[in-house]
Amino acid sequence: MDFNEARDELKQLLSRTEPTHLQRLITWIRNSDELDELLSDNRKVILQNISEELRERLPADAMLPSETSAYNTMQQRPQPTVHVDSFLFDEDEVDSRCEEGTMSRSFCLSCGSHRTAPLDFISHSFSISELQFLFQNVLPDLGGRMLVDVGSRLGAVLYGGYVFSTASQLIGVELSEEFVKLQNEIVMKYNMTDRIQVLHSDVCLQNVLLQNADVLVMNNVFEFFMEPSQQVRAWRFIMENFRKKGSLLVTVPSLQESLNPLQEALQPGWVEELPVDYDVYLGRDSDPDSLRLIHLYRVL
Repeated sequence: MDFNEARDELKQLLSRTEPTHLQRLITWIRNSDELDELLSDNRKVILQNISEELRERLPADAMLPSETSAYNTMQQRPQPTVHVDSFLFDEDEVDSRCEEGTMSRSFCLSCGSHRTAPLDFISHSFSISELQFLFQNVLPDLGGRMLVDVGSRLGAVLYGGYVFSTASQLIGVELSEEFVKLQNEIVMKYNMTDRIQVLHSDVCLQNVLLQNADVLVMNNVFEFFMEPSQQVRAWRFIMENFRKKGSLLVTVPSLQESLNPLQEALQPGWVEELPVDYDVYLGRDSDPDSLRLIHLYRVL
């Protein structure tokens, strides 16, 4: 049964429902955990297992002591900001930890008082729902194509691409030796070595890789980890080398949001933004607002 047939079946079902029970049925459709269980599959279970394992091996903020630049950048933001890795902590897990008192969504405006304000949360990883959305709704079929994730960090994009796509090669480029080691351990344990490779490298040394890539993924990759001059250098390198016609670029945030604060112009005629259908239901643990941060571009 395709989408149109399923939609017609559902409309017929609703039309046959007694009016006194219709609103109750619609409420059940919107909120029932039973439907989420029907939508679950083994691919998400694999990612959840990896997430749980990494959660046990990393500090609560999933940041390393060596990431001083990212810490400093977050401290300089006008609104107090903490890193909560979306691959490790979905909304339900964050709520649970807030209830336990091990995590908080707010900070005290004056020590010892009840005056509080919400914290800003930042993540350098996609959540499992966002990965599903990325590979099943944003990107086309990746059969025979090479995907490169710049700043692969925990490897979430690589694991998501492995279970949700048919990409022939999934390559992560990561500066941190500790994160490279962690990714390789997960790749080995879950038997993903046939399609995943993690490079311990600066992306600005990977011109040949960028020139051959079919898909490039960049999720908050430079903003928190480089000085502005370094960011400009990296963006220029990418714009000069990621040039294969028809290749796809995925960014969070948009290119404009990344480049405008640097007073760096987007190279004329480099890419065009493609429309993305954000109106997709991925389960109750998904955040529609976070999906809208994902932007898709095509190299001209």
